[in-house]
Amino acid sequence: MKNQNKQKPPGIFNVISSVLAAMIGIQNDENRERDFEQGKASNYIVVGVIVVAIFVITLISIVNSIVEESIK
Repeated sequence: MKNQNKQKPPGIFNVISSVLAAMIGIQNDENRERDFEQGKASNYIVVGVIVVAIFVITLISIVNSIVEESIK
């Protein structure tokens, strides 16, 4: 039998931190390699879509509140 070095896939917090780091461009090579070797692409895609949606909704809310203030 072969002794394979199986490591657990990244947890949800690791996926979220990797997505956030990648979005702002500070993902290091070690984490990137871990993500590609052990992670599932679907997890990163889902978390990425959710984070982008939250970001867009936050920006829309900020702009709307600024526009409302300037109209008053």
